[in-house]
Amino acid sequence: MKEPYKGIIAALTTPFKDERIYPEKLRENIDKYNATSLTGYVIAGSTGEGAYLSDDECITLIRETKKSSSKNKKIIAGTARESVKNTADLTNKAADAGADAALVCTPHYYKSDMTHEALKRYYLSLAEKSRIPIIIYNIPQNTGVSVDKELIISLLKHPNILGLKDSSGNLTFFEEVFPYLSPQKSFLLGAGSLILPGLIMGASGGILRIASVVPRLCTELYELYKDKKWEKAKKLQLDLVPLNQSITKQQGIAASKYALDLLGYYGGPCRLPLISPENRLKNEIDLMLTKIKKTYKLKRR
Repeated sequence: MKEPYKGIIAALTTPFKDERIYPEKLRENIDKYNATSLTGYVIAGSTGEGAYLSDDECITLIRETKKSSSKNKKIIAGTARESVKNTADLTNKAADAGADAALVCTPHYYKSDMTHEALKRYYLSLAEKSRIPIIIYNIPQNTGVSVDKELIISLLKHPNILGLKDSSGNLTFFEEVFPYLSPQKSFLLGAGSLILPGLIMGASGGILRIASVVPRLCTELYELYKDKKWEKAKKLQLDLVPLNQSITKQQGIAASKYALDLLGYYGGPCRLPLISPENRLKNEIDLMLTKIKKTYKLKRR
Protein backbone atom coordinates (compact mmCIF):
# COMPACT_ATOMS: atom_id res chain seq x y z
CA MET A 1 0.00 0.00 0.00
CA LYS A 2 1.38 3.40 -1.01
CA GLU A 3 1.80 5.89 1.83
CA PRO A 4 0.12 9.29 1.52
CA TYR A 5 2.30 12.36 1.09
CA LYS A 6 2.19 14.69 4.07
CA GLY A 7 3.79 17.98 5.05
CA ILE A 8 5.07 20.82 2.89
CA ILE A 9 6.30 20.23 -0.65
CA ALA A 10 7.98 23.10 -2.49
CA ALA A 11 6.95 23.87 -6.05
CA LEU A 12 10.32 24.79 -7.51
CA THR A 13 11.08 27.37 -10.18
CA THR A 14 13.12 26.44 -13.24
CA PRO A 15 16.40 28.39 -13.55
CA PHE A 16 17.07 29.82 -17.00
CA LYS A 17 19.98 31.63 -18.58
CA ASP A 18 19.62 33.07 -22.08
CA GLU A 19 16.42 31.05 -22.58
CA ARG A 20 18.16 27.76 -21.75
CA ILE A 21 17.65 25.70 -18.61
CA TYR A 22 20.42 26.19 -16.07
CA PRO A 23 20.87 22.87 -14.21
CA GLU A 24 23.86 24.10 -12.18
CA LYS A 25 21.70 26.72 -10.47
CA LEU A 26 18.94 24.20 -9.84
CA ARG A 27 21.47 22.02 -8.02
CA GLU A 28 22.66 25.00 -5.96
CA ASN A 29 19.09 25.83 -4.94
CA ILE A 30 18.35 22.22 -4.03
CA ASP A 31 21.49 22.01 -1.89
CA LYS A 32 19.97 24.81 0.19
CA TYR A 33 16.47 23.30 0.26
CA ASN A 34 17.92 19.99 1.45
CA ALA A 35 18.78 21.65 4.77
CA THR A 36 15.07 22.24 5.46
CA SER A 37 12.36 19.82 6.57
CA LEU A 38 10.46 20.04 3.28
CA THR A 39 8.82 16.75 2.33
CA GLY A 40 9.92 17.10 -1.26
CA TYR A 41 10.00 19.05 -4.49
CA VAL A 42 7.80 19.49 -7.55
CA ILE A 43 9.80 19.87 -10.74
CA ALA A 44 8.38 21.28 -14.01
CA GLY A 45 5.01 22.12 -12.51
CA SER A 46 3.15 25.41 -12.90
CA THR A 47 5.74 27.28 -10.83
CA GLY A 48 8.49 25.60 -12.86
CA GLU A 49 7.03 26.92 -16.14
CA GLY A 50 6.37 23.34 -17.14
CA ALA A 51 4.13 24.40 -20.02
CA TYR A 52 7.16 26.09 -21.61
CA LEU A 53 9.54 23.13 -21.24
CA SER A 54 10.27 20.41 -23.76
CA ASP A 55 10.07 16.78 -22.65
CA ASP A 56 13.85 16.50 -22.82
CA GLU A 57 14.26 19.58 -20.60
CA CYS A 58 11.82 18.12 -18.06
CA ILE A 59 13.77 14.88 -17.90
CA THR A 60 17.09 16.72 -17.49
CA LEU A 61 15.67 18.71 -14.59
CA ILE A 62 14.30 15.58 -12.91
CA ARG A 63 17.65 13.79 -13.23
CA GLU A 64 19.51 16.77 -11.77
CA THR A 65 17.03 16.98 -8.90
CA LYS A 66 17.37 13.28 -8.19
CA LYS A 67 21.16 13.56 -8.05
CA SER A 68 21.07 16.62 -5.77
CA SER A 69 18.20 15.81 -3.40
CA SER A 70 18.47 14.30 0.04
CA LYS A 71 17.33 10.68 0.03
CA ASN A 72 14.30 11.43 2.16
CA LYS A 73 12.87 14.06 -0.22
CA LYS A 74 10.04 13.11 -2.58
CA ILE A 75 10.47 14.15 -6.20
CA ILE A 76 7.23 14.92 -8.03
CA ALA A 77 7.31 15.69 -11.74
CA GLY A 78 4.84 17.84 -13.63
CA THR A 79 4.10 15.65 -16.66
CA ALA A 80 0.77 16.89 -17.97
CA ARG A 81 0.32 16.87 -21.73
CA GLU A 82 -2.93 17.13 -23.64
CA SER A 83 -3.28 13.48 -24.64
CA VAL A 84 -3.09 10.33 -22.54
CA LYS A 85 -0.37 8.93 -24.80
CA ASN A 86 1.96 11.92 -24.50
CA THR A 87 1.34 12.29 -20.77
CA ALA A 88 1.98 8.59 -20.15
CA ASP A 89 5.14 8.65 -22.26
CA LEU A 90 6.57 11.63 -20.36
CA THR A 91 5.44 10.22 -17.00
CA ASN A 92 7.27 6.94 -17.55
CA LYS A 93 10.38 8.76 -18.74
CA ALA A 94 10.14 10.82 -15.53
CA ALA A 95 9.93 7.56 -13.55
CA ASP A 96 13.11 6.33 -15.23
CA ALA A 97 14.79 9.66 -14.37
CA GLY A 98 13.99 9.28 -10.67
CA ALA A 99 10.56 10.82 -10.06
CA ASP A 100 8.52 9.29 -7.24
CA ALA A 101 5.16 10.57 -8.49
CA ALA A 102 3.64 12.65 -11.28
CA LEU A 103 1.54 15.79 -10.87
CA VAL A 104 -0.96 16.00 -13.73
CA CYS A 105 -3.32 18.90 -14.37
CA THR A 106 -6.45 18.50 -16.48
CA PRO A 107 -6.16 18.58 -20.27
CA HIS A 108 -7.74 21.83 -21.39
CA TYR A 109 -6.99 22.83 -24.99
CA TYR A 110 -10.30 21.32 -26.15
CA LYS A 111 -12.01 22.78 -23.12
CA SER A 112 -15.61 22.28 -24.20
CA ASP A 113 -14.98 18.55 -24.73
CA MET A 114 -13.48 17.96 -21.30
CA THR A 115 -16.61 16.42 -19.82
CA HIS A 116 -16.83 14.35 -16.66
CA GLU A 117 -16.49 11.17 -18.73
CA ALA A 118 -13.57 12.49 -20.82
CA LEU A 119 -11.60 13.49 -17.72
CA LYS A 120 -12.40 10.19 -16.03
CA ARG A 121 -11.06 8.23 -18.99
CA TYR A 122 -7.98 10.48 -19.19
CA TYR A 123 -6.94 9.90 -15.57
CA LEU A 124 -7.90 6.23 -15.34
CA SER A 125 -6.08 5.41 -18.58
CA LEU A 126 -3.04 7.32 -17.38
CA ALA A 127 -3.10 5.57 -14.00
CA GLU A 128 -3.08 2.20 -15.75
CA LYS A 129 -0.15 3.12 -18.00
CA SER A 130 2.00 4.96 -15.44
CA ARG A 131 4.77 3.22 -13.49
CA ILE A 132 4.59 5.85 -10.71
CA PRO A 133 1.61 7.17 -8.73
CA ILE A 134 -0.45 10.02 -10.13
CA ILE A 135 -1.49 13.15 -8.24
CA ILE A 136 -4.43 14.89 -9.90
CA TYR A 137 -3.89 18.65 -10.15
CA ASN A 138 -6.97 20.88 -10.01
CA ILE A 139 -6.07 24.44 -11.06
CA PRO A 140 -9.14 25.85 -12.85
CA GLN A 141 -7.83 29.43 -12.82
CA ASN A 142 -5.12 28.32 -15.28
CA THR A 143 -6.85 25.55 -17.23
CA GLY A 144 -10.45 26.72 -17.26
CA VAL A 145 -11.38 23.12 -16.40
CA SER A 146 -12.42 22.08 -12.90
CA VAL A 147 -12.52 18.58 -11.47
CA ASP A 148 -15.87 18.01 -9.78
CA LYS A 149 -16.45 16.29 -6.45
CA GLU A 150 -18.00 13.13 -7.87
CA LEU A 151 -15.13 12.67 -10.32
CA ILE A 152 -12.44 13.06 -7.65
CA ILE A 153 -14.17 10.63 -5.30
CA SER A 154 -14.39 8.09 -8.13
CA LEU A 155 -10.81 8.55 -9.36
CA LEU A 156 -9.26 8.30 -5.91
CA LYS A 157 -10.45 4.71 -5.68
CA HIS A 158 -7.80 3.72 -8.23
CA PRO A 159 -4.74 2.28 -6.47
CA ASN A 160 -2.28 4.21 -8.67
CA ILE A 161 -3.90 7.60 -8.06
CA LEU A 162 -2.21 8.85 -4.91
CA GLY A 163 -4.24 11.98 -4.29
CA LEU A 164 -5.17 15.48 -5.32
CA LYS A 165 -3.48 18.85 -5.35
CA ASP A 166 -6.19 21.48 -5.23
CA SER A 167 -5.21 25.05 -6.13
CA SER A 168 -8.75 26.31 -6.55
CA GLY A 169 -8.61 28.16 -3.21
CA ASN A 170 -12.06 26.79 -2.42
CA LEU A 171 -12.16 25.10 0.97
CA THR A 172 -15.78 24.15 0.40
CA PHE A 173 -14.54 21.74 -2.27
CA PHE A 174 -12.24 20.17 0.33
CA GLU A 175 -15.10 19.89 2.82
CA GLU A 176 -17.17 18.02 0.24
CA VAL A 177 -14.42 15.59 -0.79
CA PHE A 178 -12.65 14.91 2.50
CA PRO A 179 -15.28 12.60 4.08
CA TYR A 180 -14.82 10.19 1.16
CA LEU A 181 -11.01 10.00 1.23
CA SER A 182 -9.28 6.89 2.52
CA PRO A 183 -6.32 7.37 4.89
CA GLN A 184 -3.99 6.20 2.10
CA LYS A 185 -4.86 9.17 -0.13
CA SER A 186 -3.36 12.66 0.00
CA PHE A 187 -5.27 15.92 -0.24
CA LEU A 188 -2.60 18.57 -0.83
CA LEU A 189 -3.48 22.23 -0.89
CA GLY A 190 -1.98 24.55 -3.47
CA ALA A 191 -3.08 27.84 -1.91
CA GLY A 192 -0.45 29.09 0.54
CA SER A 193 -2.87 31.56 2.12
CA LEU A 194 -5.15 28.70 3.20
CA ILE A 195 -2.66 26.10 4.35
CA LEU A 196 -3.35 26.43 8.08
CA PRO A 197 -7.16 26.30 7.87
CA GLY A 198 -6.85 23.45 5.38
CA LEU A 199 -4.58 21.47 7.70
CA ILE A 200 -6.93 22.02 10.62
CA MET A 201 -9.77 20.67 8.47
CA GLY A 202 -7.77 17.53 7.67
CA ALA A 203 -5.63 18.18 4.58
CA SER A 204 -2.44 16.10 4.31
CA GLY A 205 -0.24 19.10 3.55
CA GLY A 206 0.51 21.42 0.67
CA ILE A 207 2.39 21.79 -2.58
CA LEU A 208 3.21 25.47 -2.40
CA ARG A 209 4.99 28.07 -4.51
CA ILE A 210 5.70 30.12 -1.40
CA ALA A 211 7.55 27.12 0.07
CA SER A 212 10.26 27.60 -2.56
CA VAL A 213 10.73 31.20 -1.40
CA VAL A 214 10.50 30.83 2.39
CA PRO A 215 10.73 27.06 2.98
CA ARG A 216 11.68 27.31 6.64
CA LEU A 217 8.64 29.43 7.49
CA CYS A 218 6.28 27.11 5.61
CA THR A 219 7.63 24.02 7.36
CA GLU A 220 7.58 25.86 10.67
CA LEU A 221 3.88 26.58 10.11
CA TYR A 222 3.29 22.87 9.56
CA GLU A 223 5.15 22.00 12.78
CA LEU A 224 3.19 24.61 14.75
CA TYR A 225 0.00 23.02 13.44
CA LYS A 226 1.15 19.53 14.48
CA ASP A 227 2.14 20.83 17.93
CA LYS A 228 -1.24 22.62 18.26
CA LYS A 229 0.44 25.97 18.90
CA TRP A 230 -2.53 27.78 17.44
CA GLU A 231 -1.71 31.41 18.22
CA LYS A 232 1.81 31.21 16.79
CA ALA A 233 0.52 29.28 13.80
CA LYS A 234 -2.22 31.82 13.14
CA LYS A 235 0.21 34.75 13.33
CA LEU A 236 2.67 33.08 10.94
CA GLN A 237 -0.10 32.20 8.48
CA LEU A 238 -1.35 35.79 8.47
CA ASP A 239 2.18 37.15 8.06
CA LEU A 240 2.70 34.94 5.00
CA VAL A 241 -0.53 35.96 3.26
CA PRO A 242 0.71 39.23 1.64
CA LEU A 243 3.86 37.58 0.28
CA ASN A 244 1.86 34.62 -0.99
CA GLN A 245 -0.55 36.96 -2.76
CA SER A 246 2.31 38.79 -4.48
CA ILE A 247 3.97 35.64 -5.80
CA THR A 248 0.80 33.86 -6.92
CA LYS A 249 -1.24 36.62 -8.53
CA GLN A 250 -0.02 39.25 -11.00
CA GLN A 251 3.35 38.26 -12.55
CA GLY A 252 3.51 35.51 -9.94
CA ILE A 253 6.34 33.35 -11.27
CA ALA A 254 8.48 36.38 -12.11
CA ALA A 255 7.76 37.75 -8.63
CA SER A 256 8.81 34.44 -7.08
CA LYS A 257 12.08 34.48 -8.96
CA TYR A 258 12.75 38.06 -7.91
CA ALA A 259 12.14 37.11 -4.26
CA LEU A 260 14.48 34.13 -4.61
CA ASP A 261 17.25 36.40 -5.90
CA LEU A 262 16.77 38.69 -2.89
CA LEU A 263 17.02 35.74 -0.50
CA GLY A 264 20.23 34.30 -1.94
CA TYR A 265 18.76 31.57 -4.12
CA TYR A 266 18.92 31.70 -7.89
CA GLY A 267 15.72 33.04 -9.38
CA GLY A 268 16.84 34.56 -12.63
CA PRO A 269 14.66 35.33 -15.64
CA CYS A 270 11.50 33.60 -16.78
CA ARG A 271 11.14 32.09 -20.22
CA LEU A 272 9.40 34.40 -22.69
CA PRO A 273 6.64 35.46 -22.97
CA LEU A 274 6.80 35.85 -19.16
CA ILE A 275 8.69 39.00 -18.25
CA SER A 276 10.34 40.54 -15.18
CA PRO A 277 8.05 42.01 -12.52
CA GLU A 278 7.15 45.69 -12.63
CA ASN A 279 9.03 48.05 -10.33
CA ARG A 280 5.91 48.58 -8.20
CA LEU A 281 5.71 44.86 -7.48
CA LYS A 282 9.46 44.67 -6.83
CA ASN A 283 9.12 47.43 -4.24
CA GLU A 284 6.23 45.59 -2.58
CA ILE A 285 8.26 42.39 -2.36
CA ASP A 286 11.30 44.27 -1.02
CA LEU A 287 9.20 45.72 1.80
CA MET A 288 7.47 42.42 2.62
CA LEU A 289 10.71 40.46 2.74
CA THR A 290 12.36 43.11 4.89
CA LYS A 291 9.53 42.83 7.38
CA ILE A 292 9.49 39.02 7.34
CA LYS A 293 13.28 38.77 7.68
CA LYS A 294 13.19 41.11 10.66
CA THR A 295 10.28 39.34 12.36
CA TYR A 296 11.48 35.78 11.80
CA LYS A 297 15.25 36.39 11.59
CA LEU A 298 15.53 34.97 8.09
CA LYS A 299 19.05 34.89 6.75
CA ARG A 300 20.20 35.32 3.17
CA ARG A 301 21.05 31.81 1.95
